[in-house]
Amino acid sequence: MGNILIRDTLLVTVDELRPGYFFGDILVQGDKIARISEHPEKIDFKTAGLVIDGKNLLVMPGLVNTHGHAAMTLFRSYADDLPLFEWLEEKIWPIEKHLTADDIYWGSMLAICEMLKGGTTTFKDMYFFMDQVAEAAAVSGIRAFLSRGMIGIGDSAATSLKETEQFIQNWHGAEGGRINVTLGPHAPYTCPPPYLEKVMNLATKSGRSLQIHLSETKREVEESIAQHGVSPIELVYRLGLFDHKVTAAHCVHVSERDIEMIAEKQVGVAHNPGSNLKLGSGVAPVAQMLAKGIKVGIGTDGASSNNNLDMFEELRLASLLAKGLATDPTLVDAKTALRMATVTGAEALFLEDCGSLKEGWKADLVGLRLDVPHMTPMHDPTAQVVYAASAADVDLVLVDGRLVLEKGELKTIDEAKVRAEAARCAARLVGVVAEKEGK
Repeated sequence: MGNILIRDTLLVTVDELRPGYFFGDILVQGDKIARISEHPEKIDFKTAGLVIDGKNLLVMPGLVNTHGHAAMTLFRSYADDLPLFEWLEEKIWPIEKHLTADDIYWGSMLAICEMLKGGTTTFKDMYFFMDQVAEAAAVSGIRAFLSRGMIGIGDSAATSLKETEQFIQNWHGAEGGRINVTLGPHAPYTCPPPYLEKVMNLATKSGRSLQIHLSETKREVEESIAQHGVSPIELVYRLGLFDHKVTAAHCVHVSERDIEMIAEKQVGVAHNPGSNLKLGSGVAPVAQMLAKGIKVGIGTDGASSNNNLDMFEELRLASLLAKGLATDPTLVDAKTALRMATVTGAEALFLEDCGSLKEGWKADLVGLRLDVPHMTPMHDPTAQVVYAASAADVDLVLVDGRLVLEKGELKTIDEAKVRAEAARCAARLVGVVAEKEGK
């Protein structure tokens, strides 16, 4: 990694100490932002190995996708317009039984292509064959938080714990710290309390954080109350899961008490507005969570329930849903929504020094094209990013100081090959399921 200077560009810092936006230069040295100048001050471009003309760019922090299942790109538009449990039990779980390591690699590479081209520089993932997901992240240059999904019932219960331990040894801290391993118990309804105790023991032993699906649907909450007498959130709170670092995905059907427990234990929340809407699960009370000081990030969930990985679409939905539900246009304003998709998302993953344009912080940044109709005029760049920009505007991406996308073209991935291989894998999976069903 050499020095990279982006000069004469519009900078949206997402930095409380240097708020707003201004025209200036930004110098990257190694994996860090070395210097930011505001015009008329200029950085001496002779010190840089690569100089990028930023006149037609808006440069901002890379987006942080706080929850997903990358290889589910293979099931994009395979099972639509169904409620969550019917979607899982009748469509997704049956086809997932036939996934191979090869499928996971190419499905994950396809997701990473889409995420990088859409300005996502960090993603959190929970799935199977995670060594292949880590390999895809290593090759592509993206920053990743990866969990082997754990189901605490059935034959795979013990296996997933052992595989997680091995995965930690194989990959945690790899690629200069760009790949992080976390623990991934799927949900309380698939991981009974005795199994969650084992997961917590592993968390204590390994020092790793956790991610878990919580209170995604009304049915899930009702069944937890019927079985355990409390909500899923209170169940894991009482078990002590929140005494560890936890990122909770969804948190749609939550009570005031649930919110208080999440806030008390400083649990990060991954808000997935598009997926929750499409599955008819509901809308998380994000404004109430933010008011309690909870770190709420934004996630896409898997492409089988979304059906894209466009974080610009998600951050816009997060803002608009909060306003519309409360009939209050001041809630989750543009500044808040952009923070949720960047620095607050990083905080929800317990990721430090990432998500803002700050000197000394990680050089994960994105350049959006300004020479397009919907980015003109430019009265308020922050609002423009939230309410007008799209993934298609992404022209430049750096992760860890490495140039991974330039002029909209991927530098580390053969996109045509990835699309062809992913299509091959998807066709095989659908064919196997059709054969099993006698179609």
